[in-house]
Amino acid sequence: MRGRATWTNPANRFDRQHYETTAEETWDHLHADVPTEVLPDPSRTIIATNQSPDVGFDASLNPYRGCEHACSYCFARPTHEYLGLSAGLDFETKIFAKLEAPRLLRQKLSGKSWQPRPIAMSGVTDPYQPTERKLRITRGCLEVLAEFRNPVAILTKSALVTRDIDLLQDLAQHHAVSVMLSITTLDASLQHRMEPRAARPTKRLAAVEKLARSGIPVGVMVAPIIPGLTDHETPAILEAAANAGATHAGRVVLRLPHGVKELFEQWLEDNVPDRKDKVLRQMRGLRGGKLYQADWRTRQRGTGLQADHLEDVFALYQRRYGLREQGPELSAAHFRIPGAGEQLGLF
Repeated sequence: MRGRATWTNPANRFDRQHYETTAEETWDHLHADVPTEVLPDPSRTIIATNQSPDVGFDASLNPYRGCEHACSYCFARPTHEYLGLSAGLDFETKIFAKLEAPRLLRQKLSGKSWQPRPIAMSGVTDPYQPTERKLRITRGCLEVLAEFRNPVAILTKSALVTRDIDLLQDLAQHHAVSVMLSITTLDASLQHRMEPRAARPTKRLAAVEKLARSGIPVGVMVAPIIPGLTDHETPAILEAAANAGATHAGRVVLRLPHGVKELFEQWLEDNVPDRKDKVLRQMRGLRGGKLYQADWRTRQRGTGLQADHLEDVFALYQRRYGLREQGPELSAAHFRIPGAGEQLGLF
């Protein structure tokens, strides 16, 4: 299916009943373009918090639910099941947009309960997915963050992030921003099949270069590392990142929670059948014989000798190309509530 990573809508794990398509319906479905639907999200709060020990932030902001980038392996796919939808085609074609996000963010940052601290944008789906070009929700949120001087860490697969360099430069003056571009592979053909609507690798590296030239702290996230398919590219990705001006790099090993396992297995069968068994065998080697384990601290790296090897290779080339393990420490020292001083002056 053109521009999509999957052609199925597997059953929602919360539903007791589901509909099985006939062979004729499946054939018709495969030969039809499925348009993207953008639907309003009625959320009344905008900042999510977590206490996960293996996540580098405790506050995050997601302007969208679902992601049109359609990455075949996306760990966020099962979140659509909480909306009564499928982790399959629904996740990449039914996008929920938080149109009120900038207003809700302003309200939250102005409140007495807000303790100024870095906000990750975004912790689940990409804030710069295609519909952002039109809706500009992410930019609206960045305008609020820049006005309040609240620090933000951005992770994206899109070169669209360079559109907002003016706001990022404002935040950078107060040590309040860091951007990371996620790069899975430098093979454009493989990337197009695996992440059909995300920016090409060359465009992501060009975005790194443009951000670096603009004085914005920028790094690269090699994620996900897929054993048996993309793990051998780690040295080349880190070298390209350093040459583009990245100052730091991180990594995450492929994780396949809930129904993503079956979706990714089908993607392997459809796109790289000759490597399917090798990838699945190595994944099980990292996960104690399973395709996924949700244990804290190991879910993003795996366990065993193979996991240690992937980590050692990454660390070796990270040092070779002068890339730090962590991005810059973001500061909330310059946080302010716009207009607060003027209002106090009236008394």
